[in-house]
Amino acid sequence: MSTAVYESPQEARPVRAFLCLAVHPCLPLSFPAVYAHVYASILIELRHTWMKRADIKRRPLADTTLAGLEPEAGAYRELDSSGLYFRVKPNGQKSWELRYKKPDGKWSWLGLGGYPEVSGALARQKASELRADASEGKNPIVSKKARKAADVEAANDTFEAMAREWHASRMSSWDAGTAKRVMGALERHVFPSFGKRPFISIMSMEWMDLLRGLEKQGILEQMSRVRAYCKDVYDLARVTGRAVNNPLEGVHKFLSSGKAENYAHVSPDELPALLRAISSYPHAKDVQLGLQLLTLLAVRPSELREATWSEFDLTKKLWTVPIERKGRKKGREHLVPLSRQAIDALKQLYVITGSYTLLFPGRSDRTKPRSDTEPPRV
Repeated sequence: MSTAVYESPQEARPVRAFLCLAVHPCLPLSFPAVYAHVYASILIELRHTWMKRADIKRRPLADTTLAGLEPEAGAYRELDSSGLYFRVKPNGQKSWELRYKKPDGKWSWLGLGGYPEVSGALARQKASELRADASEGKNPIVSKKARKAADVEAANDTFEAMAREWHASRMSSWDAGTAKRVMGALERHVFPSFGKRPFISIMSMEWMDLLRGLEKQGILEQMSRVRAYCKDVYDLARVTGRAVNNPLEGVHKFLSSGKAENYAHVSPDELPALLRAISSYPHAKDVQLGLQLLTLLAVRPSELREATWSEFDLTKKLWTVPIERKGRKKGREHLVPLSRQAIDALKQLYVITGSYTLLFPGRSDRTKPRSDTEPPRV
């Protein structure tokens, strides 16, 4: 025997009532006194499941009434308040309609949205605004369209919408990584505070507070970049006629410079010990050779980690780093001269990974570069 599961007691009431009738099939015919309490409970269950129009006791219609009104053979409307009606169709669909008088004196209906998407409170607010317009001689249909257009315009005038428009306008000059980093910074640091606000309503001192918050977190470089991004957003709004002033103009004068401290580095005195430690590394030979190449070539770790054998010409003693791996879409390829020691390290590495496309293929997937966490860990 299966057991039905309901999300609420209200959903289970019709089923309980049906089961009562099934247990007592002769109840409506004989109705012996002993079953009076059972029959009464059935009526109570059904009464709480649906609400008849005759059962409505007050207006405006309560939320329980709106949810409980049952469909009938034909569509009908129930008055809620001052020309606002609640319509129920035979298929159970419910909506709000306003009865109003047009400028020519004829009565007409104006839909205000479906239920429960438009609640009773929201429908009454909309009806009140449209009635006020009608009393001033305005056409409620025109007013409704104007309000909808204003809502759309307000949504497009948020800082987030403006920032995304700016971001899209810059995509052609960025690589995918840069585009992702810029949007990520805005989503992390700006949109939670200002994303849904009209961009022209955000004052300079509010921007100052937000940027100083980043300053206090110690992320000065990120703070400087976020300020520059947001200033550019307002520049776009200004040149397209949607803003007169840029609230971020001059803000940088009262913030930290955003210059980060120097990265961890090895001093000249420490370098010999580091080179000896790399040469005596007892574990994976390819990792040891990779560390040697980093010290010999002075390139970014990511450039070497993602390098392919086809980029190297040992005869010409040259490594050609493609433009896209330098984080640019335009410019020239980056040429790295290869010293005798670097060529020797590459030849040793070729014995280990020369059968693959990458100099440093991944441990589990040889078509992808080695994890960027391995060299720092070593």
